[in-house]
Amino acid sequence: MSLALSTLIYEWRRYLAAIISLAAAGLIVLSMVGLFMGIGQAFNAPITKSPADIMVLSPKATALFSGGAGLPRRVIPQIYMHPGVSEVMDLEGSGGLWQNDPNSATSKRKGPSAQAQRTFVQSFAVDTSEGSVTLPTDFGPDVRAALDEPYAIAIDETARGTLGVELGDKASLNGHTVKVRYLLHGYANIANAMVFMSRQTARLLGIGNSGPRVGPLMVKLKNPADALKIRDELNASPNAQNSYRAWTREELAQANQQQLLKNNIIGIMLIGGLIIGGFVGMVITWQTLRGAIFANIKEFASLRALGVSMGSLRWVIMELSFWVGVAGLLVTALLIWGTTVLAGFGGLPMAYPIQWVVTVAVLLLIVAVVAGFLSLGILKKSQPADLLR
Repeated sequence: MSLALSTLIYEWRRYLAAIISLAAAGLIVLSMVGLFMGIGQAFNAPITKSPADIMVLSPKATALFSGGAGLPRRVIPQIYMHPGVSEVMDLEGSGGLWQNDPNSATSKRKGPSAQAQRTFVQSFAVDTSEGSVTLPTDFGPDVRAALDEPYAIAIDETARGTLGVELGDKASLNGHTVKVRYLLHGYANIANAMVFMSRQTARLLGIGNSGPRVGPLMVKLKNPADALKIRDELNASPNAQNSYRAWTREELAQANQQQLLKNNIIGIMLIGGLIIGGFVGMVITWQTLRGAIFANIKEFASLRALGVSMGSLRWVIMELSFWVGVAGLLVTALLIWGTTVLAGFGGLPMAYPIQWVVTVAVLLLIVAVVAGFLSLGILKKSQPADLLR
């Protein structure tokens, strides 16, 4: 075991503040990334949790809700003509005006303080038959049975406060009365709350689409392993010219996530968190390492008296700072795990893209090493003559 690592292990209390400061910096950045990416994944949930292997959008679309004004209905039979396709259905989605009903049964139990809330929501119509291409894979028999009821809807549990309802409450959607029959998990939305209903209920509410243009098409394949091949064949078809563009489910989910990251506010917050976390971690780690080295200055003076060169001592400090960074990463991982668990209890999704995890890990190690470099000047006080005083 090296001298630097053994020093950190046996005198860990002196370096604990530096380790915690690095972990706090990592927590600040990764928790923000995890929250935004988790919400982005929840925003993509109707796509990523769909059994569809391919999505067909407008040729100008850059993401699910960006670009293009739907597809001609004639595209549906054109997609069906491919021998590898087994099912094609349109994803009916629409914006709607939501208003809760403070006089509903559950709201009455909240007391007279219950207030009417009005907001816009994003509605999705699904086919409740088992294995349907529009039915998310985590919608079990209980969800399907609930949505089979006329005017029944399902919302994410995190949307209860925004929508002012609880399970069993009635509300108004585009002027029609609906009832919250199920609370979902993992469908939080950073913009408008998502409301799921059956396709039959969408027709009853007057938001079903029977016109000449349809929304995105969800395509199930006979062999999902052929998704890339069939996507290319559909896009190369003469029918695709100026009519549609096919995406794999994973490709579209990534495009949606990139669209979310292009939001200026989110980008500024992430960059700001990265700068603040790095600066705070740098200053505290530097001062802690400097104080810890100064506390051991006599030991370093003894090593110089034994003939250890100043260059070797500097290398020990640099290695020590590296191990402090590694310890900070371990504590960061523990804190992020705890944060994710707590967020899960509150219904908040968290996700950590590997590129961001690697970036933050490298940043913390750089901060620790730079802090160690800035602390090298204290070694000038390790004079062997001071041992005779």
